[in-house]
Amino acid sequence: MFTTTKLFLLVTVFGTLSAFNTYAISADAIHYNFGEPASANDLKDFVSPLPDGRGLPAGSGTIAHGKQIYEEKCASCHGQKLEGGLGDRLIGGRGTLVNDDPKKAPIKTVESYWPYATTLFDYIKRAMPFYSPGSLTNDEVYSLAGYILSQGNIIKNNDPITSENLAKILMPNRDGFIPDHRPEHFKPADKNPQLR
Repeated sequence: MFTTTKLFLLVTVFGTLSAFNTYAISADAIHYNFGEPASANDLKDFVSPLPDGRGLPAGSGTIAHGKQIYEEKCASCHGQKLEGGLGDRLIGGRGTLVNDDPKKAPIKTVESYWPYATTLFDYIKRAMPFYSPGSLTNDEVYSLAGYILSQGNIIKNNDPITSENLAKILMPNRDGFIPDHRPEHFKPADKNPQLR
């Protein structure tokens, strides 16, 4: 090993140990004196739905409206048929996540991978469209979620997608995850969260 590499590793280890030691000495809360607590007004547009639908905002959308929004704001990245492009592929790939053929790569999409439809709402609401995240209304997000789910043959009717029925949609990979059997480490979500 080169001398400079040894020196670099020694400095890195020493720096890391010093940082831990400093933290251990001052284990009390560290205050940096910048920023301020988020107010209720700051968080009024923030949503964080849980798999069972808690936290979904009121609203509804239609597949037809979702198609229109998709063509205007999403297709340039995700492709005209949701096949992907600059952005991820959104549909297809069912059954590809687990297979015995090393030549077949898994295809992770909303259709093949995501276990809950509420996750789709959450992701679209927070992160899409890429060039203007958070700009879609709740009704537009419900519409887009409905359109994507319909193109993945996850829903087959034209019923409106609402805050009441989105969590009831059974995603193809809902049972593809192993539940965590350590509830003592991960307490269930608060059913009545309050701003602090």
